[in-house]
Amino acid sequence: MAGLSGAGPIVVGVDPDPARRLALAWAADEAQRRGLSLLLVHVQGLPTGGYGSGGTRPSWEDWNRALHDTSERVLREAADFVATRRPTVESSTLLAEGEPAWVLREQSRDASMVVVGSRHLSRRRELFTSASVALPLSAHAHCPVVIVTEPEHLTQQPAYLVVGVDGSPPSTAAVDMAFEEASLRGARLRALYVWQPPPLGVLDETAALGECRRVLSEVVAGRTATHPDVELHHEVIRGHPVQVLADASQHALGLLVATRGHGGFTGMLLGSVSQGLLHHARCPLIMVPA
Repeated sequence: MAGLSGAGPIVVGVDPDPARRLALAWAADEAQRRGLSLLLVHVQGLPTGGYGSGGTRPSWEDWNRALHDTSERVLREAADFVATRRPTVESSTLLAEGEPAWVLREQSRDASMVVVGSRHLSRRRELFTSASVALPLSAHAHCPVVIVTEPEHLTQQPAYLVVGVDGSPPSTAAVDMAFEEASLRGARLRALYVWQPPPLGVLDETAALGECRRVLSEVVAGRTATHPDVELHHEVIRGHPVQVLADASQHALGLLVATRGHGGFTGMLLGSVSQGLLHHARCPLIMVPA
């Protein structure tokens, strides 16, 4: 499988809310398609204080035991969900303590991909609260990260995936995985190069668009021979990359983009396009490292 670094398990972060199973369902389906196992990971925080003055303060041990029991129940229910949805998929569980993004990043070293759920938060909440796992995980993971905020658009026929292309080595890796995903699903693939005019304009827009088409053709060249079953459509679109790709995702099975950078500051963790799509993608977002 050219798009993945190995045949390790698909790691999925398990949400304690049983009503939020989109990521778990996506991961189970992907494991079935790829013939891989699942590792279900639930991360519990360390016990903290904050009890009121009234009543009996539970001991550290009792509180930790209650937290541990609850977390084990969450994992059991998640494993039962997978067994019901995809009976042939082998799954195991891991209960860990710490920050979810850090735990999942460590698990990504031996994983084929990491899958997490998320909600469309405001930009301030997404960037400045510890509630966000997707942003730091996508910046530092050692394998593709899938953020499932909304379900796949299965009713759209013919079904298709979208991949963003800009000619860089990271986007080339995203294209490889996009062909792989499309082949596994029997879906079409839309490869989009989004050209954003510079603020001061360009002397020859026709030449600039022609160069974009050349780069796009070179990136996808040869991959149709490897995946002859994938019907490819590629086009150059003028506009803002985040807006264009988000619009293209509205009826897609998935949107694939490359990640860049491992900076230490939140604003430098991802490229601006990848970061923007965490807020605006309307289907599962697959972020692929170089």
